[in-house]
Amino acid sequence: MSKKPPRYGSLTLYGRLLAEARPYWPHVIAFLLLSLLATPLSMLAPVPLKIAVDSFIGSTPPPRFLGFLLPNGTGPQDDARLLLLLAGMVIAVALLTHLQHMSATLLKSYVGERLVNGWRSRLFRHVQRLSLSYHDNQGTSDSTYRIQYDAQSIQTVVIDSLVPMISAAWMLGCMLYVTARISPRLALVALTITPPLLFVSAVFRRRLRQQWRDVRKLESSAHSVVQEVLGAVRVVKAFGREDHEHDRFMSRANTGMAARLRAALAENFFGLMVGLLTATGTAAVLFIGARDVRSGRMTVGNLLLVIAYLAKLYDPLKSLGKQLGTKQRALASAERAFALLDELPDVPDRPSAKPLLRALGDVSFRDVCFGYGDGPAVLHHVSFDVPAGARVGVAGRTGAGKTTLVNLLTRFYDPHAGQVLLDGVDVRDYRLADLRNQFAIVLQEPVLFAASIAENIGYGRAGATREEIVAAARAADAHRFIENLPQGYDTPVGERGMCLSGGERQRISLARAFLKDAPILILDEPTSSVDLKTEAAILGAMERLMRGRTAFLIAHRPATLEGCDMLLRIENGRLVAGRAETTNAPAALVPG
Repeated sequence: MSKKPPRYGSLTLYGRLLAEARPYWPHVIAFLLLSLLATPLSMLAPVPLKIAVDSFIGSTPPPRFLGFLLPNGTGPQDDARLLLLLAGMVIAVALLTHLQHMSATLLKSYVGERLVNGWRSRLFRHVQRLSLSYHDNQGTSDSTYRIQYDAQSIQTVVIDSLVPMISAAWMLGCMLYVTARISPRLALVALTITPPLLFVSAVFRRRLRQQWRDVRKLESSAHSVVQEVLGAVRVVKAFGREDHEHDRFMSRANTGMAARLRAALAENFFGLMVGLLTATGTAAVLFIGARDVRSGRMTVGNLLLVIAYLAKLYDPLKSLGKQLGTKQRALASAERAFALLDELPDVPDRPSAKPLLRALGDVSFRDVCFGYGDGPAVLHHVSFDVPAGARVGVAGRTGAGKTTLVNLLTRFYDPHAGQVLLDGVDVRDYRLADLRNQFAIVLQEPVLFAASIAENIGYGRAGATREEIVAAARAADAHRFIENLPQGYDTPVGERGMCLSGGERQRISLARAFLKDAPILILDEPTSSVDLKTEAAILGAMERLMRGRTAFLIAHRPATLEGCDMLLRIENGRLVAGRAETTNAPAALVPG
């Protein structure tokens, strides 16, 4: 049963996003300071027009700061000089404004990309550390969506919302101050729209957050269909289900589209309300200001200046209509990303976990019980002992619990009851990374990455040399076919290794296990999907690989299990029978 997704308050999200951005605070502050420069430049922009109307067209003396450039102050020559000065001011302000905008934009892009990449990196690192049970329940596509798309919310909130919000507050204060110096009454009139604007914002904020939560969930659902189908494209084609999968994708995509349209409608309606309120404020200022000009209480230039400042003053309020939807969309995404970060692994390291360099290989199960999630038990009171160096065959029908047995040994899961011991120590008392370094695993379906053959073999041990990789390939009987490939060890294997045959993929997987040289080996149905000739080659490589190691061999074919020192037969999660042979080492079997 899935958990109810957590809900975070806006202040909590802002605080956590700012904490995530801490390494980039100097860059964010630099961007903020550059953004604040836009306010004085905006205040300077209408000044030449005001001076031209009052001092060139009208009879008001020029401002004092122009006095030293206009020694006489009157006459045609000074009028021409005044016009040239005003034209120069217009050009200078425009140049400074564009330089400020260019610098801020470049810094914004740089900081935003660094923030997103840093947070994506943290999310990706964390999701790899989560337990298999989380991925089993949630699937991989939702985590992929959160890393790739929801992580962008940190840029939207910190760079596209918080910094403009501070800049807008600074501009609002400056414009109000200047407007109040010119006409306190008009400044007061301009502020009358603030209470209704705050009320409308409060009404729409919560509604938009929930709508964008729904949108993100639906988009992730559509994304999961694409990832699932492309991952199983051979099955889809084999059963001719392309149209069915297309319809399934379109159904989820259309549901998401409808949710986005509803959110867009709410955003635009809020923008309409903001536009009407600011237009009402502008109309009121124009009405009262025009009467003041006619009565002589204000010059035309001052009225033009106030109207220009009022437009700048209302710009932040108008952008609120656009930013509210964007901000709530980003906060909904941030909520999903933090929900992923707040997931805890089911198999964490204990505070007193011990280091483990190289295990001897003694394995014991003591009355182990286990079930997946809230489902029924898969293993019931399983107990047995395996001495170091023994080869253990694990047999049983599909679903009996064979793979679960070795998953508990590697601590992909922890038992619900009982103990799993390695060299007499509970595996939960070892450091998790050290414990898993003791195992080499070869699966029924080899897992290869979209890289070269050398890189796939080298995945078994970081820093392995080319000579070590080739030696591992020779041991796995893979060197000959690799050398015959066009690029040899540098041949790309394609996505999931699909450019190679099943037997070739399995031998590369065995080479990876040879390279790791772990003391315990787990072979999970390694020959079930290959022909008899390839199976013989793989069995020969497996024989060499198992020498001197504790080995667990899971197989359906009885011939594959011949030569094992012990046989564990699992039925319905119980250990029901066993056989012990003393070929290499004594073996003990304690049925549950």
